[in-house]
Amino acid sequence: MKILLVEDDTAIATEMIKALRKEGFAVEHETAGKTALDVLPVVEPDLVLLDLGLPDIDGIEVLRKIRSEKLPTPVIVLTARNQTSSKIDALDIGADDYLAKPFDLLELMARIRAVTRRHNLQTSSQLSHGEVSLDLAAHSLTVGDKVTTLNRREFALLRELMLAVGRVKTRDALENSMYTMETDVGSNTIEVYISHLRRHLPKDFIKTIRGVGYVVPK
Repeated sequence: MKILLVEDDTAIATEMIKALRKEGFAVEHETAGKTALDVLPVVEPDLVLLDLGLPDIDGIEVLRKIRSEKLPTPVIVLTARNQTSSKIDALDIGADDYLAKPFDLLELMARIRAVTRRHNLQTSSQLSHGEVSLDLAAHSLTVGDKVTTLNRREFALLRELMLAVGRVKTRDALENSMYTMETDVGSNTIEVYISHLRRHLPKDFIKTIRGVGYVVPK
């Protein structure tokens, strides 16, 4: 599962990223509200962890923008504001949960699990298209009767493509799905892992759109 963390406090963000990755989450980190809104449609996270006290625009405005765009992405608000009115404002605008700082990381993990369960994003779920099924918990690929365990990068790429069946995913979007797994994504990394995936998939399951990216056709 991919998480977009919007937090400007470097020390807090570092600890959160470490804990989240230890739990197996992919994490994209932004320190400002405007950049978070810019990357949201590119990263396409499964969950947003949103601080309210951001340096450019208030996190409430970020939340309001997300909901005004009718984006279904679940949002957990993280903030030092512990007034009841702040909590009510965030929930009324569309936050799925609210956690006041300082918080225990174990409690954060529990809140994440609860919110993702409500949004049907349990790690036991599967993505299926034709005879291809991707197990989001086991990182395994099933084609017909053959089961293949994918490494993290192969899994991330195929997951992005299967979540967008019929829509072209650009190289940049696919690289974003790998940034949290490798600090430096090489210029030919996407091509290498697409090639690896194609060995296990039906012919033409992933099509190349020259000069743009890749697509799993409908």
